[in-house]
Order: sequence, then C-alpha cells, then structure tokens
Amino acid sequence: MKHISILIADDEEEIADLVAIHLEKEGYHVIKAYNGQEAIHAVQTQSIDLLILDVMMPEMDGYEVTRHIREQHNIPIIFLSAKTSDFDKVQGLVIGADDYITKPFAPIELVARVNAQLRRFIKLNHPQKDNKTNLEFGGLVISLDHHTVTLYDENIELTPKEFDILYLLASHPKKVYSVENIFQQVWGESYFESNNTVMVHVRTMRKKLKEDKRTNKWIKTVWGVGYTFNG
Repeated sequence: MKHISILIADDEEEIADLVAIHLEKEGYHVIKAYNGQEAIHAVQTQSIDLLILDVMMPEMDGYEVTRHIREQHNIPIIFLSAKTSDFDKVQGLVIGADDYITKPFAPIELVARVNAQLRRFIKLNHPQKDNKTNLEFGGLVISLDHHTVTLYDENIELTPKEFDILYLLASHPKKVYSVENIFQQVWGESYFESNNTVMVHVRTMRKKLKEDKRTNKWIKTVWGVGYTFNG
C-alpha cells in the first residue's frame, strides 16, 4: 500500500513538530517546510498527497504558495492561520484552499480534517469503472479523469472545490441541491448556520464560466432552496 505523504509548511517549528507527531501516529509520512519557497520546491520534487499550509510565512505567504501550486496540482490544501475573520476564511477558500483551520487548534480536529480531505480526494480521483467520468453539455466539457473543465475548447481554471461542486450538480441535471447538502457532500463535514462558503464558490465559478454573458445559465439558483444544473 502506498504511503500517504503530507507536507507541513509552517515557519513556527514547534507547530510543525506538533502536527507531525499526531499525523505520524496515524501512519502518515510527514515532510516539513519552513517557508513558502521550500513548500513549493517540496511539491515540485516529491510526491505530496496533502499540504497543511500556514498563511503568514516569510518570503512567500500561504496565499501566494497556493496560487503557484494550483497552476499544476490539485492536491488538498488545508490552511492554518491566526487570522480568524470570516473574510480571511472565505479569501483562503476562494484562492484554492480546501479547508481553513484557525490557530490555536486542537490536533485531533486537524487530523480528522486531514482524513476527511484525503477520503474525498482519493474517491474523486479513483472513480468506479461504471461511473460516467466525462460530462458534456454543448460547449461545456467536464472531465473527472483529468479534473478539467473546458468551455468551447477553452480551459477553465477551477479550484478543486469549485470543480467538485460543478461535477456534483452536472452529474444530476435538474436535481435541486440545498446549500447544506452541497457542503456536506463536497466538504465531507456537517454544515453550520451562516456558512456562506458554498455561495462564494458558486459565485466565483459562475464568473469563470462567463455566465454573466449568457442568458441561459448552467447553474441555476432555486431561491430559498439551493442550486441546480440546467444542462
């Protein structure tokens, strides 16, 4: 069985060591980096399955690291940050993080979130043979095998969570998904009231799909209920 490698990028060595201890108890192989450049180098030169990334680091912060990594990799990224405002959390998720944990944190919670992200990622990237992995709707093509979206042959750069939401909706056209249901299926955890994460991701995804220029939109809002794919 392949060892799962997790990269911890944090300039505070005590935090990196603490996280490493708990992840190694779970059987994970842990690699450490102490600044953004080291994190990018590790992802480019080693097989990394998940990245735990501090937001505020010297030389290059977590946001910039994420932008670089997302150009070539879709591995799960969990932000660790002392920034606790909703704005900071939403910004991190929109940039491309899959989860956001504020400091101080409980190591047991971090481990649980790591497990949840890896389960989701492995499931999406190892689909069952009888699953339909390519979805086509006019000029829109969604490929689960390659984790890509093209619109009239133009590549659309979606974050992993945006892709997951789009694939979920497009897999069942006309079915209405509540915001709570989307969050539970895509993030793999319980939805909490006043969480606008799904709404933010859908809004950003619509812009990338140029829905502001189309009369008939693929992602339709069902007011008071949620979203449906109008394929």
